[in-house]
Amino acid sequence: MANIQQIAKKAGVSVATVSRVLNNATLVSPKTRSKVEEAIKELNYEPSMLGRNLRNSESRLILVLLPSISNPFYTEIINGIQNTAIASDYNILLCETDSKPERENIYFNMVKNKLADGVISMDPTVNMQKLNELAEKHPVILCSEYEKGGSIPYVTVDSELAAYQAVKHLIRLGNERIALISSDEKFLYARQRREGYERALREFQLPIRKEWIYHTKALDFQHGVHAMRMLLQLEEKPTAVFAVSDTLAIGALKAINMYANTEEQIAVVGFDNISFSSMTNPTLTTVSQPMYDMGKIAAEMLLSRLKGEKVENIVLEHELIIRESTIG
Repeated sequence: MANIQQIAKKAGVSVATVSRVLNNATLVSPKTRSKVEEAIKELNYEPSMLGRNLRNSESRLILVLLPSISNPFYTEIINGIQNTAIASDYNILLCETDSKPERENIYFNMVKNKLADGVISMDPTVNMQKLNELAEKHPVILCSEYEKGGSIPYVTVDSELAAYQAVKHLIRLGNERIALISSDEKFLYARQRREGYERALREFQLPIRKEWIYHTKALDFQHGVHAMRMLLQLEEKPTAVFAVSDTLAIGALKAINMYANTEEQIAVVGFDNISFSSMTNPTLTTVSQPMYDMGKIAAEMLLSRLKGEKVENIVLEHELIIRESTIG
């Protein structure tokens, strides 16, 4: 592979002149620039992006923090981030923390040591104190999960309102015994979605019963199955279920198909509208988050911060997608 010295020799100019051309400097005459570009073309020269980035004190790399790559909720968000980043000559690195502080420290140090330019965090388990410290000197954007009253810019949806509308849909179908399958309430989204659930019940003067609220340790399918099995064992069973994620809701549908009496009609609503939600039996009614747009906007916000621009928090619209799981 040709190097910069060979380009200079071929074009009959100095190495410094070739460097100016490669870096689009204005102190090069059109005639000289043309000679250098012709030499680059003839010798098939490809400049080292690493070297250029080091000279410019940038890595052109964005870190994307998430707790687990296995959660399908993140897929479309990642696509939105990646497509937007690549269009601006940035690459992304997916950083699966697995909720482990030692992994977080590795990724934070990459930014501090200029091996990455900024962070988009989708990880609700991240250490917010350390992330806030990082954000004091480096660009950081929160995507989906955020810190209420915090200083780090974010893009999200109104989880409380979305949950309220989902549960109100169940009530309008005639359901009065509505259960909630939620996750750990140390996460903001879980608290907000429970608040929306309770707001709808209070509005229609329906009971909020502790035995109908089941908290799981994780958002995966099996925890949804287990939660629904526990609800089905109650003496007074719910006639409808709102789950704070599609993965939990899909698990609930599986448990209903396996363990509920055939005459029992139990409506289920999820949250996210992941691709699998339209493939279940029955297909799942769910709150649709604009996941691709969320990722796209998060990337745009980070790119603006990298330019030193101020960005505002953004709350995107959601939509209730009604499918067979709430149709008798």
